[in-house]
Amino acid sequence: MAGPYLQQPSFLLATLKADCVNKPFAQRCHDLETVIEEFPAKELHGIFPWLVESIFGSLDGIIVGWNLRCLQGRTNPTEYSVALDFLDPSGPMMKLVYKLQAEEYRYDFPVSYLPNSPITHHVSPSNSAYFILVDTYLKCFLPTEGSVLPPPSSNPGGAIPSPTPRSPAVPFTSYGMHHTSLLKRHIAHQPSVNADPASQEIWRSETLLQIFVEMWLHHYSLEMYQKMQSPHVKLEVLHYRLSISSKHHGSPAQSSYQALHAYQESFKPTEEHVLVVRLLVKHLHAFSNSLKPEPLSPSAHSHTASPLEEFKRVVIPRFVQQKLYIFLQHCFGHWPLDASFRAVLEMWLSYLQPWRYAPEKPPQTAELLPRSVSEKWAAFIQENLLMYTKLFVGFLNRTLRTDLVSPKNALMVFRVAKVFAQPNLAEMILKGEQLFLEPELVIPHRQHRLFMTPTLGGSFFSSWPPTITDASFKVKSHVYSLEGQDFQYKQMFGTEVRNLVLKLAQLICQAQQTAKSISDHSAETMASHSFFSWFKFTPSEMNGSYTGNDLDEIGQDSIKKTDEYLEKALEYLCQIFKLNEAQLTQMMMKCGTAQDENGKKQLPDCIESENGLILTPLGRYQMINGLRRFDVQYQGDTELQPIRSYENATLVRLLYRLSSALNERFAEQMNVLCSREDFIGRFCCYHLKNPRFVHKIRYSPVLKDRRNQNWGPRISLRFLASYRTLFSLLMLYFIASWFYIGPVGCTFIILFSYFLYAVIMTFFFEGRKPHEH
Repeated sequence: MAGPYLQQPSFLLATLKADCVNKPFAQRCHDLETVIEEFPAKELHGIFPWLVESIFGSLDGIIVGWNLRCLQGRTNPTEYSVALDFLDPSGPMMKLVYKLQAEEYRYDFPVSYLPNSPITHHVSPSNSAYFILVDTYLKCFLPTEGSVLPPPSSNPGGAIPSPTPRSPAVPFTSYGMHHTSLLKRHIAHQPSVNADPASQEIWRSETLLQIFVEMWLHHYSLEMYQKMQSPHVKLEVLHYRLSISSKHHGSPAQSSYQALHAYQESFKPTEEHVLVVRLLVKHLHAFSNSLKPEPLSPSAHSHTASPLEEFKRVVIPRFVQQKLYIFLQHCFGHWPLDASFRAVLEMWLSYLQPWRYAPEKPPQTAELLPRSVSEKWAAFIQENLLMYTKLFVGFLNRTLRTDLVSPKNALMVFRVAKVFAQPNLAEMILKGEQLFLEPELVIPHRQHRLFMTPTLGGSFFSSWPPTITDASFKVKSHVYSLEGQDFQYKQMFGTEVRNLVLKLAQLICQAQQTAKSISDHSAETMASHSFFSWFKFTPSEMNGSYTGNDLDEIGQDSIKKTDEYLEKALEYLCQIFKLNEAQLTQMMMKCGTAQDENGKKQLPDCIESENGLILTPLGRYQMINGLRRFDVQYQGDTELQPIRSYENATLVRLLYRLSSALNERFAEQMNVLCSREDFIGRFCCYHLKNPRFVHKIRYSPVLKDRRNQNWGPRISLRFLASYRTLFSLLMLYFIASWFYIGPVGCTFIILFSYFLYAVIMTFFFEGRKPHEH
């Protein structure tokens, strides 16, 4: 908090500062309440900046404050209750504000000190004192029932007078980053005892809303946003980003775009920030929807609506729409591609559905059916067309880059599709697009008109332009005022966006197939688990290959949820965009035939080259999102492959040396035996010859000459280093001891049994090594 500090701290201020160290929190608040009640404004003026810092913290971080974002009733009920009482709209803190305001004391708060995002804490934001206070202030100053409560009286003479309404020439606050102070000129107005009481009722509501909008939707200005949409500027900013890591200094041309880049990148809202904006959006819808319906009788029109009712009528388009749109655009373009985007998504969907916060209740007979969006919301949809269409396209582009096998990502697609599939909503959005695309030459009186940006920075009491009744002009004004006169509109129900929806539908089908494959793989793995799984090896490990996936850990329940979300999302998308059933069925069949005879997925999308397979951009996307993959197979000398977790490292090395010595000593004899065409030759090949790699499995794109290399006949004793083999032998010797069979006899039985087994396998499975079963 920046404010006019006294040159020499008063005795009162020094006493209060000492109490902060010596007294408990509850006692300090009680003493402050007494001071505020008993001392005059002249004395309180000096302690106000310090009190604000002690509550909310200092800009330099030295003073932490009361930490309202972490203060919860469950963990600290006493301080929680005391803080809420002290900061309540009718509590001591606001009494101090009214007392100082009546005496014309002024405090500057530079716009540059406004927070870009709240600090993230490991607590539930909705239960914190900060959120409870925000909700309380919204309900108090923007009431859905009744009127705004008058400020508490601090002197016997009556209520504290309020400032006069501001003139249109004096804007309320500085939008963007062009001005330096917030609320300065507003508080500078002299109070007027003769001011209209109804107008005095509104100025506090308007002030609160403007402060919240500046704090939570404070980004760059509308002019800056429109400048950033220029293709030329986007290209220059991209060049600037690419040159950041360069050793050379940026050129003068690049330096002119450094500020534009900084404007975008410096604003990084958090989930907590977005949640409090959603709280504001939901309450503003409820506040606006509490507007009394216009009377039908002609005589009633002669009565002027109250300022509060008029405020409800214009509160969203005049104070919130522009900044919220820029805020959402920034979030859609810069938020990480992870599940935390759900907070932004729900805030966006809350704004798109004002009917959810209307006072009327749906009939009980229709509770089980989707509620149709009433035609009375057509004006809201048309005047917020970009919120529905351009942001939907932004969501599509984000979704096409995410992993839809993840249940959280699938849920987000389901939520958006469900909202837009509400009966009559798509039709009203389409009607809004048609109004926007209506040729300007059709209506003569609308020619040569400029679509000007509305003055959203002024006061509610500023002069209002006449009501625009032309629906098409309203839509055009909304679009061009936000995006500029040169904006090229992309139709939500046009061919380009429809193709994006078809890509999303294909991606959903692929994700469903992937989830099914993971589910089948998990079921097979669970069925093949045995007692030996305690020793951390599985049949796939015994074959020297890894067929697992990071998504194996999401679990059967999550896979089931993913499939349900994606199935319903696809159904809703078909309803919204009237997708051709035949085309969709063909697409799903194409995804279904993506499995080969072994029930495995196809290779990622690749192209053939002289060096083997090369991944295409689609193939990289498929691998990143787990939609397709290559089987990882060791293709070198099997004796030299890395030591596995189920093998004893010392035994592997010793047995390799022994095998190498035997192979070197008897190499010529083994070649002769394996060259024979009789049963002995086949028997020796079965035991001594390493099988050639065949093309029945899917390999990663490596050099082809590796796959067909023949290492010749040789002895391999590495299987004896496996813990599984050692444990099996130990169990056999242990069981044999029960029947009074000694180690020598047991060894003879094992060798004889294996000989019989090898003879049978030689007849039926030529060329396969026994320890690779």
